[in-house]
Amino acid sequence: MSVKPSIPKGTRDFGPLETARRNYIFDTIRSAFRLFGYNPIETPAMENLSSLMGKYGEEGDKLLFKILNSGDYLKDIPNGELEKKDSLALATKISEKGLRYDLTVPFARFVVQNRNDIQLPFKRCQIQPVWRADRPQKGRYREFYQCDADVVGSDSLWNEVELLSLIDEVFKNLKIRVATKLNNRKILSGIAELIGESDRIIDITVAIDKIEKIGIEKVSEELYAKGISEEAVKKLLPILELSGSNTDKIASLADVLKDSEIGSKGVEELKWIVDQFDALGHQCGLEVDVSLARGLNYYTGTIIEVKALDVEIGSITGGGRYDNLTGVFGMPGLSGVGISFGADRIYDVLNKLELYPESVTESVKILFLNFGEKEAAECMKLVKSLREKGISAELYPDNAKLKKQMSYADALKVPYVAIIGESELATGELILKDMSSGEQTRHSIKDFSL
Repeated sequence: MSVKPSIPKGTRDFGPLETARRNYIFDTIRSAFRLFGYNPIETPAMENLSSLMGKYGEEGDKLLFKILNSGDYLKDIPNGELEKKDSLALATKISEKGLRYDLTVPFARFVVQNRNDIQLPFKRCQIQPVWRADRPQKGRYREFYQCDADVVGSDSLWNEVELLSLIDEVFKNLKIRVATKLNNRKILSGIAELIGESDRIIDITVAIDKIEKIGIEKVSEELYAKGISEEAVKKLLPILELSGSNTDKIASLADVLKDSEIGSKGVEELKWIVDQFDALGHQCGLEVDVSLARGLNYYTGTIIEVKALDVEIGSITGGGRYDNLTGVFGMPGLSGVGISFGADRIYDVLNKLELYPESVTESVKILFLNFGEKEAAECMKLVKSLREKGISAELYPDNAKLKKQMSYADALKVPYVAIIGESELATGELILKDMSSGEQTRHSIKDFSL
């Protein structure tokens, strides 16, 4: 018995309907990118591991899909090393490349590699798949698309305001109600300084980034396990649970961090961005969230996360400022800020809420039925004429039974069916059937158009 083929866990096939819906998302985002002046680029699916490792933190490194070297990749590995079964140490010797984990690090590599060919500040957009060796679960996949927009070569906080406006534009057009959360990595550094754990900022941010997933008690346990003192955790928790309006939270943070230079700078940046964004007027709400950490190591300033209000799912957009990222590729001092739309999670949200326009699933406007060779030849002339006018048209390829051809039209939700049989050829007319109403009308073949 043959074994039914399958695909790896955490990946998905997309048929015509799903692909049409996903293209609607991509087209909506791409249109907004174009409106805001972002220039499209593409980078390879695989990167050198040396470009990827160490950019996402210890946990991120574990989620990199590594590609085995070509040929006999074990040839030069001593037997002693194989017997140790140290997979992490072995991986660096048998694998030199990996699938990209996100689009931001490859973008930083692109900027450095093409520094002489790009104009700064450089506004880039990119829509491509990424891969993570994560445990598959609802809303979390091993292969998924990201839709990124970044600006490098500018320190101005207007870039953050513009990216928040871009987020508002995309979700307004997709008709998804969202809450956009905002924080600043400098604030988190100031908090770490305040509680006496400045050198543990990475451990702290990785832990508090999980508050929404595992709760404050589990986060506390993780902090203790990482060696953060009980006294420090007791000081930290009230800050993370600040409530009230954005104005109230910012005022509280300003007071708490008044003796921290870096913390005060973060509060100042956060207040400026919130004030400018609010002054412009937007549909989506902006919420200051002190517990927002986004555990990636490369963020240095503003951090952004977007959640859908009407569907329980992880963040559907995220990003922030990464002043030091290009430095690891030999180009220090270049500031950048960017966001990434999670197309796969947005797809799941739109499916759950049934927010797709009806036109998205319309594959063809009119189907011409096939009643024989002479009739089909006349139909194809009309098909060609309609296509030249930008109207999607199709001829059913086989002279099959009428019921089968009509079932095909129903399955594809074709709005109109055209009939040219032997009698219609003789009279020079065709019958046009509106599939939604069932109404049939006659039209001149010579002058027909939709």
